[in-house]
Amino acid sequence: MAVNAAPMFGRRRAEEAPAPRAQPEPEPVAAPPPAMSPAGGPAELRMLALQQIDPAAAAALPPNRLGIEMEKLLAEIATERRIQLNGREQRQLATELVNDMVGLGPLQPLLDDETIADILVNGPDRVFVERSGRVSLSPVRFRDTGHLANICQRIAAGVGRRVDESSPLCDARLPDGSRVNIVFPPLALDGPYVSIRKFTRKKIDFARLVTFGSCTAQVAKVLEIAGRARLNVIISGGTGSGKTTLMNAMSRMIDPAERIVTIEDAAELQLQQPHVVRLETRPPNLEGRGEITQRDLVRNALRMRPERIIVGEVRAAEAFDMLQAMNTGHDGSMSTIHANNTRDALTRIENMVQMGNMGLPSRAIRTQIVSAVDIIVQVERHRDGGRRITQVTDVMGLEGEVVILNDIFQFEFTGETPEGKLTGTYRVSRGHPSFWERLIYFGLEKSWNAALEEGR
Repeated sequence: MAVNAAPMFGRRRAEEAPAPRAQPEPEPVAAPPPAMSPAGGPAELRMLALQQIDPAAAAALPPNRLGIEMEKLLAEIATERRIQLNGREQRQLATELVNDMVGLGPLQPLLDDETIADILVNGPDRVFVERSGRVSLSPVRFRDTGHLANICQRIAAGVGRRVDESSPLCDARLPDGSRVNIVFPPLALDGPYVSIRKFTRKKIDFARLVTFGSCTAQVAKVLEIAGRARLNVIISGGTGSGKTTLMNAMSRMIDPAERIVTIEDAAELQLQQPHVVRLETRPPNLEGRGEITQRDLVRNALRMRPERIIVGEVRAAEAFDMLQAMNTGHDGSMSTIHANNTRDALTRIENMVQMGNMGLPSRAIRTQIVSAVDIIVQVERHRDGGRRITQVTDVMGLEGEVVILNDIFQFEFTGETPEGKLTGTYRVSRGHPSFWERLIYFGLEKSWNAALEEGR
């Protein structure tokens, strides 16, 4: 395939143009078009370039080469039409066209910026980004609502889903693993809304969490031991608090020989083990059929000989099946849940089991929870933008109707630095946890005691 700009983008040849008149016409319309104002030039140039692009040929080129060819095409059109365009404007317009064709339009530069953690689109004219826990308005804009809608539909189509007026809610993911939620009109009043939680290319481990200030080395050591001892762990926290990041860090403690089944609405876990089976839910089709829920996947996972089951996030009746999995030999399973603290997390699990209309009394559900869950880890995003582990709680047992909890670590605020960074320390409980026999079984009891004694 030729790579020069003319055949690549279908440029019109001289023989396709009308033959020049023998006598020039006096009317102004026969003269070359006048130079346009800088405000109108790029808009017309964009339109003319799009008319002369061969989409199939353009899609076959890598983005960097496509950008070079696009600049050539724009230069030719600008010269022919006498459109005033400087070099910077030409490169910027070429980049925008390439992003529209093979990327995600105005979102592409934000996705390529590794300092950005979240991208929040509130219509075509308001795009917010989060850096270091702080949300700010970005200068990025879409041309109009239709432009934003096309980008949304491209994202959904990339994972075999759809988003339109008849199906206005969509969870999806980008090729790099970033998680996307889309709300389409008529539910979205100001144009489509897009929320993107970016996939980090850097491998997350406990050393990085300590460097970020998410926890201390002492807390990290205890959680590493919990992973090695195959404890069942629930990670609790609010939206954007770092639950998935912490789960990825804890998953690095899993033995590479183990078979792991992950279940998610939109896949975003970054497990490094070689024997991982990744399952993802499926929405209903146009006729409202064919939906596969997390509960369906949890039930099916039990037939796949898993050694650990990791549920990306428990939201509804699948909580019952998750507890069953943890209680039937799948030690070391993990999941996340939205809750304000570790005790609220237990209440939410109980409520979600009841959502499944099991008809079980509260005491029976709590007994299941106590026998299934070993540790609950609470993470929070604080007002300084930092994400921190605030509680590591041992689920000790049931006394009457009350679940007994013991905070192995409890974060306590001590002050604030002149730069606005919150400071604090962990209150430590050094007694034997309820899973002490498990630590002995794995030969980790001495490591546990040594970790709790650090900093004393």
